[in-house]
Amino acid sequence: MHVQQFAPPDYLKEYVRYFWLLESAGDNARMKTFRMIADGYPGLIFQQPEYPLFQDETHAQWPRAFLYGQTTASGDIYAPGSFKTLGVYFHPSALPAVFGFDADELTNSCLDLNLLTAPLFEQLVNTEPVGQQIELLSTFLFALIQKNKAVISQDIQYSLRQMHTTGGGVSLLSLQESLRMSERSFQRKFKQHVGISPKLFSRICRFQVSLNQLRSRQYRKLSDVAFENDYADQSHYIRSFQEFAGCSPYQYQKQVKELVENFPLIIQ
Repeated sequence: MHVQQFAPPDYLKEYVRYFWLLESAGDNARMKTFRMIADGYPGLIFQQPEYPLFQDETHAQWPRAFLYGQTTASGDIYAPGSFKTLGVYFHPSALPAVFGFDADELTNSCLDLNLLTAPLFEQLVNTEPVGQQIELLSTFLFALIQKNKAVISQDIQYSLRQMHTTGGGVSLLSLQESLRMSERSFQRKFKQHVGISPKLFSRICRFQVSLNQLRSRQYRKLSDVAFENDYADQSHYIRSFQEFAGCSPYQYQKQVKELVENFPLIIQ
């Protein structure tokens, strides 16, 4: 398998983290299993038309191209042996600014891109070079941003920066007070722009920090990871990890191979 990552054009950097391409030239009959992990980011996926479609855990086929929202739990995806998939990773609060609807409308769900914009879908299907597909997507996204004229909330951006900087450790009460917002108003606005509650997003940030420690082997014992990330104990950490990754930290290290961030291949 081969993976590539592409920086967005400057006019999209406020909305898009990066584009990615994952491809495999294997036997179509031999399915691969990938896992979607809670990471705090929505995205868009386009499966190249000359290949079979990915399937979910019920073996229902995914749309050829779709937009997805926040994922709050893990889920397995079944891929054909041969595939070529282009993805977009958005920033956490990008959906309302780009697409003009509240982010929580798409939490743990997806929207067929053909239903959202048939012309773009047809253009992607009929365009082969990946670079041109990225240009098509970039132009489409920028046109939506200009059309919707939605402004990214600076309050939510500030909150997201604090949560990421502290690995989910910032006090939500202190955030509310610094923003001069009531608890109810803050939660409602955060859910509207990000798709999930501030508390859940903070928990996902903390999980992601611990996952990065596992990836980089920056620990001696698992209990060290739990302690450094303010989990009550090692058992609490393992339960949280299983909630968001679908397996224990030990199983993650032994049974997955991560090519695309938070979309690892399960090694059989």
